[in-house]
Amino acid sequence: MNWFKGIEFAEPEFFWLLLVVPLMIGYYYWRNRQLQGTLGMSSTSGFASAQKSSMRIWRHYGIVLRSIAVIALVTALARPQSALSWQNETTEGIDIMIASDISGSMLSEDFKPNRLEAGKNIAIDFIKNRPNDLIGLVVFSGESFTQCPLTIDHDVLINLFHDIKNGMIDDGTAIGMGLATAVNRLKDSEAKSKVIILLTDGVNNMGSIPPVTAAEIAKQFGIRVYTVGVGTNGSAPYPFKDQFGTTHYQMIPVEIDEGTLGKIASITGGKYFRARNNTELSEIYQQIDKLEKVKIAVTRYHKRTEHYLPFAIIALCFLSLEVLLNNTIFKGALT
Repeated sequence: MNWFKGIEFAEPEFFWLLLVVPLMIGYYYWRNRQLQGTLGMSSTSGFASAQKSSMRIWRHYGIVLRSIAVIALVTALARPQSALSWQNETTEGIDIMIASDISGSMLSEDFKPNRLEAGKNIAIDFIKNRPNDLIGLVVFSGESFTQCPLTIDHDVLINLFHDIKNGMIDDGTAIGMGLATAVNRLKDSEAKSKVIILLTDGVNNMGSIPPVTAAEIAKQFGIRVYTVGVGTNGSAPYPFKDQFGTTHYQMIPVEIDEGTLGKIASITGGKYFRARNNTELSEIYQQIDKLEKVKIAVTRYHKRTEHYLPFAIIALCFLSLEVLLNNTIFKGALT
């Protein structure tokens, strides 16, 4: 029975009236007991062969019909309704460019499996959690280029993210060039909020554009930059292969220009973060995700349809049926 599927009750407190039904049945049972007489007989064997009337089956029809009528009437009073609702959503998107360092030092293994792969995996999780945003990818080391322009097709973006690796371009750390390339991709955006997430583990030592100059350009276009320095404190294990192809490790110092990264963030109204391991880097992306939430204006519509009438009709029909039977077929037959 699917009568009540998708049904809500506007006045559910009326269901307390259903307590009347067991009281009615109890009173009916008590009254019938009071009306029963007793007759003493020396033997009842003479009645054994008497044919039993089919009317006894209908003896209690009145209380059954009345109970069903009361239940239907109470249900009608509770005002069953079906609710149809829908909503219109207006999304105010955020355009985001991720600028990732892919220089040789990003292969250091103070992150697991290394800085570059950890940064890729955590950034991909960030992308998956922002389905309504246009997101793009810039990579840089000695120079920079756009790996993926702004796109809403995040499957394509994630595949291109997986493809980045050290050695795609000349080695070095051109932070200013990476930031400038990302700014160039965002400058014509009409989004209400434009954001760059710049991730690096070094000091700017290449490129024709100083990082602070690139930050000033970003500010002019209303672009906010979140900078992330990746690398443990002190030194980190860096893999290299000898002439026989065997991998060895040497400890290299971790040199992050935190002053410049902090200044870039400050100029553009962003924030500087330092990640020393995978967990901290993941938490940084979560913080940025909370800081840059998509604004969604939602207009909700509701339409309710009353369904009390069928139950009221059922109550009327059962009460009418009882009155009709009492005054026609069973008139005087069951008393």
